[in-house]
Amino acid sequence: MIQENFIEYFENSFKENWDRPAFTDYNDKSSYTYAEAARKIAELHLLFDAFSVKPGSKIALTGRNTSNWCVSALAVLTYGAVLVPVLQDFQPGDVQHIINHSESELLFCSDLIWDALNEEALENVRAIFSLTDFTILKHRDKRKIESELHALPERFRKKYPKGFNRDAVKYVHFDNTKVALINYTSGTTGFSKGVMLTGNNLAGNIKFAVETELIEPGSNHLSFLPLAHAYGCAFDFLYATVMGAHITLLGKTPSPKILLKALSEVKPTTILMVPLIIEKLYKKQILPALSKSSTKLLLSVPLISNRVYASIRRKMLSLLGGNLKEIVIGGAALNREVEDFLQKIKFPYTVGYGMTECAPIVSFSHFDEFVPYSAGKVQEHLEVRIDSDDPYHTVGEIQVRGEHVMLGYYKNEEATDEVFTDDHWLKTGDLGTMDEAGNIFIRGRSKNLILGPNGQNIYPEELESKLNNMPYVMESLIIERDGRPMALVYPDYELLDASNFTSKDLPAIMEENLKLFNSSEPAYKQIAYIQLYPIEFEKTPKKSIKRFLYSSIVAKDPVF
Repeated sequence: MIQENFIEYFENSFKENWDRPAFTDYNDKSSYTYAEAARKIAELHLLFDAFSVKPGSKIALTGRNTSNWCVSALAVLTYGAVLVPVLQDFQPGDVQHIINHSESELLFCSDLIWDALNEEALENVRAIFSLTDFTILKHRDKRKIESELHALPERFRKKYPKGFNRDAVKYVHFDNTKVALINYTSGTTGFSKGVMLTGNNLAGNIKFAVETELIEPGSNHLSFLPLAHAYGCAFDFLYATVMGAHITLLGKTPSPKILLKALSEVKPTTILMVPLIIEKLYKKQILPALSKSSTKLLLSVPLISNRVYASIRRKMLSLLGGNLKEIVIGGAALNREVEDFLQKIKFPYTVGYGMTECAPIVSFSHFDEFVPYSAGKVQEHLEVRIDSDDPYHTVGEIQVRGEHVMLGYYKNEEATDEVFTDDHWLKTGDLGTMDEAGNIFIRGRSKNLILGPNGQNIYPEELESKLNNMPYVMESLIIERDGRPMALVYPDYELLDASNFTSKDLPAIMEENLKLFNSSEPAYKQIAYIQLYPIEFEKTPKKSIKRFLYSSIVAKDPVF
């Protein structure tokens, strides 16, 4: 059992980092110091008292990443209530379902999402607060609530007669075995389940990050992963707060242009991201330069190539703010060509592995210990096994048990029973192997596995990684048709235009891609045909394609 109390991490951080900047919104530069955040949390605790919120009550939170999102979440957690973060990308009907299913009593909500909700459908919610300024958007007992709100300033003065200072920061004693957060997944299967994470699960992830020194104390940190998702919540937010970091919240979609501008201003030492972002930076910023004839010539000369790669590394580090020590990539598999390039230029990157059900970390190694193409080493407070006769060489399901593993799915005993083995190992649904040092190598998802004509295992993710690097392919999705893999391809229209081609040229381009792809693959892994897809594939918050949306697509012209 993790000895560190989850709530005490934050109590100690507010006291130790009192005068430091805590949260800043990149869009409008509004901000909190740790002292100001602690005061607002104390005010919200009195508000919860006014609503007779009890420890263990559920409070939902939905909206884009902002300083007020962070303060609201910390207020809920340090009160001893259960936080229910809801991804802002969910449809209004899904948001309402999650709020009702979780039995949330209060809701903190962005004004934009509030406009799209049907308030009458929120069965148990007694009041809804704006994340813009914490005003009440809706409440059920108007007279009583207005009276309570009017009395809050006087109650605050009575509770803190000597003023609110760092010694006044005292939070509820929290039993680490109790549920602290219910995180509703947004996976590629389309079925959302409420993952019950305890204080121990969350404290275990924070302890891991503290011990590995993932973020430097008091450093600048840019947060652009969704905080309602386990990856961003654990490390961009909870851990960064514990470390007294100054967290700048991007609050918008991290396109390469927007992200690079923000990084140049914030200058973080550690960047947490999903593969899609680094892959886009590589494709849009680096690959065009590498494709120039002059660069190709220099790279063909052994003694000069090392200097060219060193120059590229320096330019990339400068693009990413100039202070970077390490990029941590997680949430999905990293494209093999991109990883080969990062290895060539000796870039400080690493790839970790986790899942919401583990809050989220399972494996990680710093870049100087990272084994290429792995997902890092199994963490200290976890055990991992491969469900295979030969886990070092034969692919099997990755299974986990230990301090980070969830209690189960909220109000869903059937799904909980299905995801645990009889001896209580968590079945991740991921396929892979593990070496003797404990490094995990992931091959794909068991649900995505395609069986070839003679029972061979075909991993769609591997084929997609290769196809995505072919000319004018923005992204691809491999699905099974009649026992063979076929590819849906969303073309890179921007590059097509820049190359003076049109959509009429795509059939010939894709036909050539198909021939080139299949020429280097065994017969059972060759793609039967390529079908163009007109728009970008819909994705989860960690930028994995929602495969279930495309499983029933049938071939239509043009097919190559």
